[in-house]
Amino acid sequence: MSQVRIHNFAVSLDGFGTGEGQSRELHFGHAGDRLHRWMFATGWWQPGGSGGVDDAFVQRHDPGIGAEIMGAGKWGHPGWQDDPGWTGAWGPNPPFHTPVFVLTHHPRPPIEMDGGTTYHFLDAPPADALSAAREAADGRDVRIGGGPSVVRDFLAAGLVDHAHFVVVPILLGRGVRLWTGLEGLEKDYTVETTSSPSGVTHVTLTRADT
Repeated sequence: MSQVRIHNFAVSLDGFGTGEGQSRELHFGHAGDRLHRWMFATGWWQPGGSGGVDDAFVQRHDPGIGAEIMGAGKWGHPGWQDDPGWTGAWGPNPPFHTPVFVLTHHPRPPIEMDGGTTYHFLDAPPADALSAAREAADGRDVRIGGGPSVVRDFLAAGLVDHAHFVVVPILLGRGVRLWTGLEGLEKDYTVETTSSPSGVTHVTLTRADT
């Protein structure tokens, strides 16, 4: 069976996966781009960027992925459901290039974007959303893209086979926490850590039976 994977999910030292005050202009709230600057410096993101350990991890984001699941907060901003013309925060050619299943209490018809991305909107629990994504992925893996609440829900449900988190050395103080309610999660996984000269720490969790 295909695997369920998380890649490049950045979290602050105090456990926040996004900041407070998300809006159309501030997709990650008061955190801005601080959780992701390590990624923006890589060769994967920009020509001439770094080719070290950060780039090696970020390169694993796309291969083998056939569908993505994300939350309404990653797709849009508070209030997007009141704007029928809104097509997401990721531009006309989103970086996913697969079917994307957006979990929301405000479903709407699918939206086909440039580059192979089609957004599908579901009001469904994690297991049901995963079934739909697996069917669309056609044998390839499914990526859980975030935000932190969606990642936490899929981890809590025991549905994630491999997860890659990036601990960024900043303190946000407020926002949406990732780890709440996941006490003892590490017992179900083999955990590895890799430090980077950029200052971030890559933490991978791989289910022991995969």
